[in-house]
Amino acid sequence: MTVRRMDHAGLVVDDLAAAVAFFVELGLELEGEARVGGQWADELLGLDGVKADIAMVRTPDGHTRIELSTFHSPLFTGTTTPSPVNVPGIPRLTFVVDDVNDTLARLRPHGAELVGIVTHYEDIYRYCYIYGPNGVTIGLVQELRTSPDAG
Repeated sequence: MTVRRMDHAGLVVDDLAAAVAFFVELGLELEGEARVGGQWADELLGLDGVKADIAMVRTPDGHTRIELSTFHSPLFTGTTTPSPVNVPGIPRLTFVVDDVNDTLARLRPHGAELVGIVTHYEDIYRYCYIYGPNGVTIGLVQELRTSPDAG
């Protein structure tokens, strides 16, 4: 049996409205929102008393979706901070954008912070990583020319 497709990636965030605004500013489209909970959610997540709000955002081409979730219960009692990009298991999402500088300028008011600097990979890409909602690492790639592998 093989994988047919990837359905979505999920991110848990503290402020759902702010996370939606961040990803919409990045260029994704809000697909829908819902409140979830009940036995099926408890069983799926291995938690008791799940009550959460979710929003699905998708890329303009419709091929990639991200589920943004805010849990009202049970509450997470630990701490989170942005992790370095080499920590195993941290989510990192990368998007191709028209203009890295413009995208950074639009995302900074939504809390985006550069991880390092905007740099070049040869003469193919302008590339940077930012910390987005709740410290998730997001790559921004601007294609400078079409690579031979682009298809």
